[in-house]
Amino acid sequence: MNSTDILKRVRKIEIKTRGLSSDIFAGQYHSAFKGRGMAFSEVREYQFGDDVRDIDWNVTARFHRPYVKVFEEERELTVMLLVDMSGSLDFGTVCQTKRDMAAEIAATLAFSAIQNNDKIGAVFFSDKIEKYIPPKKGRKHILYLIREMLDFRPESRRTDIGQAVAFLTQVMKRRCTAFLLSDFYVRNDFTQELTVCNRKHDIVAIQVYDPRAKQLPDVGLMKIHDAETGHEMIIDTASSKLRKAHEAYWIKREHELRDSFAKSQVDSISVSTAEDYVKPLMRLFQMRA
Repeated sequence: MNSTDILKRVRKIEIKTRGLSSDIFAGQYHSAFKGRGMAFSEVREYQFGDDVRDIDWNVTARFHRPYVKVFEEERELTVMLLVDMSGSLDFGTVCQTKRDMAAEIAATLAFSAIQNNDKIGAVFFSDKIEKYIPPKKGRKHILYLIREMLDFRPESRRTDIGQAVAFLTQVMKRRCTAFLLSDFYVRNDFTQELTVCNRKHDIVAIQVYDPRAKQLPDVGLMKIHDAETGHEMIIDTASSKLRKAHEAYWIKREHELRDSFAKSQVDSISVSTAEDYVKPLMRLFQMRA
């Protein structure tokens, strides 16, 4: 893909996701993701009903009247996007690949973040850390993130989510909100790393999947290719036994994944490339409000 095509795609995503961020998610994002706590704002004279623990004794002594400290929510967040760049994200049988949908969701979250004056950064990962983009503010920075997500070519095709969240634990010194975007096609358990990371930060998992991962069509012989290992084989989708085994495997994987999120106390949603991601995101925001 040349630079002109990339810029066109970036612009298209910006138009769509900025509109969603301002029109649909305006208040939802703010209430779903809280700031770091309460920050000192000002002092004012004591009023009946104020908490005596908020009295500023230095100011009170100076003016010989009781004054209290006023606090307000410290809204500014640091938001990190942990984006899976492994080979399996290039798969898509409906309207778009999993990578394209993940990029759109990430862009929507990014524009929602800057509308709340939050910083946003990214970690691109495979089975290693491919690229770290420190958090910054502003539209120019977000357009850079989107362009990188669309055009980035990882050195590895495999996946290691545990390493990605462990990196976030180490590199981010202050608490942040992190969105982990992946299809979660992994061979290694990452529950421990995710649990440790979620104690320090606020992690939200967003699974992007293709409907063919759940159900195989009955189309006879089909050549399948593992994008991460390069392994190829021919399967007979006319076999109902094979199709049932494929669906059973999906169900088992999903149960294991939900169990991992539950143990780690991580909120999660699952989005199919065959559906609009707006409703699942709204559900996520409402879940956390």
